[in-house]
Amino acid sequence: MSVPQLSAERRGEEILAVFETAFGELLAADPAAFRVKFRKMAASAFAFYRGTACLFYADLEKERHGGPYLDERTGRVWIHGDLHAENFGTYMDANGRLIFNVNDFDEAYVGPFTWDLKRLAASLALIGYTKALGDEQITSLVRTFAAAYRERIHALASGAKDDEVPPFTLDTAEGPLLGALRDARARTRFALLDSMTEIRDYERRFTEGDGSIELDAATRYKVLAAFDGYLETLPEESLVRPDSYRVKDVVGRRGIGIGSAGLPSYNILLEGHSDALENDVVIYIKQAQTPAVSRHITDPAVRGYFEHEGHRTVISQRALQAAADPWLGWTELDGAGQLVAEVSPYAVDLDWSDIDDPDEIAAVVADLGRATATMHAAADDESGHSELVPFSTERAIDAAIAADEEGFGDLLVDFAHSYGARARADHQIFVDLFRNGRIPGL
Repeated sequence: MSVPQLSAERRGEEILAVFETAFGELLAADPAAFRVKFRKMAASAFAFYRGTACLFYADLEKERHGGPYLDERTGRVWIHGDLHAENFGTYMDANGRLIFNVNDFDEAYVGPFTWDLKRLAASLALIGYTKALGDEQITSLVRTFAAAYRERIHALASGAKDDEVPPFTLDTAEGPLLGALRDARARTRFALLDSMTEIRDYERRFTEGDGSIELDAATRYKVLAAFDGYLETLPEESLVRPDSYRVKDVVGRRGIGIGSAGLPSYNILLEGHSDALENDVVIYIKQAQTPAVSRHITDPAVRGYFEHEGHRTVISQRALQAAADPWLGWTELDGAGQLVAEVSPYAVDLDWSDIDDPDEIAAVVADLGRATATMHAAADDESGHSELVPFSTERAIDAAIAADEEGFGDLLVDFAHSYGARARADHQIFVDLFRNGRIPGL
């Protein structure tokens, strides 16, 4: 991708216009949350990149009607939507296994598979730059990612058995991925509960303060009504013990992270699978947002498939994960779609801060390529959501890449360097806009 070179003033105007579309309504409702969000984004070019999927897809819009490796099938697969190097980590699947793979599906949608790969490739260029890797080293990393992705997609398309392409677990992962899984295994539900709750009158309740917001009676009633609606969206196998869903307490929260600024959310404390207090479960209800990529996908069949953004997020995650969180569901609250999931004690993100050796970085990047391919292959005609993607995604992607094997790595390398440089320049423009009070509403 050749990114047009604009003056800082002109590019600043473009950035502000994209921000107004993506954040305008939420920013107007809660400017304080966005001041926190934007200060976090100002910390580094990578933090800025993480918070601006909206800008990334606005820049990619010209490719929506085609592009290398895209056809009527590969341009319409389930994608993560915000695939960068820090959106990988651990989770416990519905079978009780700790898995390392892609996480955070808030931006998931149906679109061109190359958009995920380009977003990840540019993030590798940004991470490589922060670790003072040379351009040739960054090129090598992106090629490593591309080769691992291509190899895994081909294996899956060729009918590889599960033991030939196993998921990343405590038995199969190595290096930092295994470290994250071991960290997750060492965590306990009791420690999570202890950090958020206390025992009062022989019953567990949320601890007052520390980010919790006490709800008035009317709001509490609305949240509990939304919770009842959520129960209807759970798969039958999740409803094994009715008492598991007895509500013990409800509190409000307000998202102030890079991706959740201004979005109201709630935590609900549930009985869990037994009467023992250490088995209580915390779930969250969070207003789902419009995914950035959806503003650049015009297919009416895709747009009309989802009831609301909460439904979209859950259906997408269930499609992209082979065995998703059994507490995952959706509901509505105040007319807005909501995502519901467990506050899991077993979620550990991949930590890049201590991954500095070039060989170790390359090994991790190769694993991310394999994980990405596995994710893309999961969501197809065999995923239970064949109405949108009624074909084998791995075979379609494999055939598209096979038509130009050599150009595949070149495409991602060129984009990584070009957009990485663009993101670093945009970060500086954004910081100057923010610190000089030029972002409307702040």
